[in-house]
This record gives sequence, structure tokens and C-alpha cells, in this order.
Amino acid sequence: MTTIAALIPMRHHSQRVPGKNFRPLAGKPLYQHIIEALLACPEIDRLVVDTDSPPIIEGLQRDYPRVTVLERPQHLRADAIPMNEILTYDTSQVEADFYLQTHSTNPLLRSATISGAIQTFLGSYPAYDSLFSVTRLQTRLWDQLSRPINHNPAILLQTQDLPPVFEENSCLYIFARQNLLQRRNRLGERPLLFEIPASEAWDIDEELDFAIADFLMQYHMRHP
Repeated sequence: MTTIAALIPMRHHSQRVPGKNFRPLAGKPLYQHIIEALLACPEIDRLVVDTDSPPIIEGLQRDYPRVTVLERPQHLRADAIPMNEILTYDTSQVEADFYLQTHSTNPLLRSATISGAIQTFLGSYPAYDSLFSVTRLQTRLWDQLSRPINHNPAILLQTQDLPPVFEENSCLYIFARQNLLQRRNRLGERPLLFEIPASEAWDIDEELDFAIADFLMQYHMRHP
């Protein structure tokens, strides 16, 4: 039987949005939204939070006893530590066939979407060796030298008729430890793009993101 562990890194310190991981959003600490979405996914065998945050550790132990807490080692706590180094440590502590990594800063991500990503990946493996979530973009894009990326300015197509491009939205990654160690990267040689709705892909990186996510979450709560 294939086993899947969900990994959620949560730092105590946040540079641009102070205390964001445990700050209230739509009536509960931010981190609780993704925890509850993951706990509702039957495909996930184990849920692991890597953190150095005392309030998050206390809250998880009190409210979510099914969640495994990994206290982040001191040498992995600096702002500049790459996520792949943290994941290398986490996967050395938690055994599974595959790992799903997401963030507490993706509170709008739904359980059905997470389950769909897992099922899609398992149904496509080993033709694809990893998965990451993307958001479809159909808009006129340019590079820094004013060169069109995905359109011909001489042919003014409607944006909905443009060939789509896809943004890596950091909401979901599925990978095996072997690939992570070999490539020092969550993405393998043959990653599968998994498109998710833009309404679920909001990532909280700035104060404005927090305000928008709070508004959207409360809207969804009123209009389920």
C-alpha cells in the first residue's frame, strides 16, 4: 500500500507579515485552515508540521493530536535556508513512499483539490515522477526587454484565446525522497503540472494578501 505523508513547514518568524502563521484569519489562527483541509483527505496517512513556533506547537498538541510535530533544528531556522534543505531533514525523520508539501499560507486550498492532486499523481506515476500545482494565465505577458512571451502583438487575439501559460503557485508539491536527495529539488525529471482554481491559489506573502484571503474565506463561509 502506498503511503503519503503531508509536510507543512511553519516558521515562527515572518519578515513581511509579522506572526502570520498563527495570526487570526476568518476567526481562527491561519495555520488551522490548512491543517483541517489536510486532515479531511483520506489519501494522507500522516500529517507532519515542521516548526520552531511555540504557539503553533502548543496549539497543535492541544487541538490536533493526530498531527506529528517536528521541532525545527536551530541550524535550519535562518531566513535564508532553502526549503529543499528543510524538506531533506523532514523526510529523513518521517518515512513514506511519497510526500505532499504545502504551506499554512494557502488557507483557501480545499480538501477536494488536495485529494484530486494525489489521485492524479498516483494514476500518472511513474510516467511522471513528481507533481506541482499551477495557476493558468491567459493574459498578454512581456519580458523585461519588452519582448512578447506568449502572444504576437500584430495579431490582437482576445485574451481568452491566447495559448495558456502556467504559474507555479507554491500550493502543492508531491515528490519522493529519492528524487529530492538526487536533485536537491522537489521536482523530478518529469514533473506533472496540476492546475488548480485561482480562487484557491492565493498565497499570503504581504499584508494585502492576508486581507484578501480573510475576505475570501469569510465570503466562502457565508456562501458555502
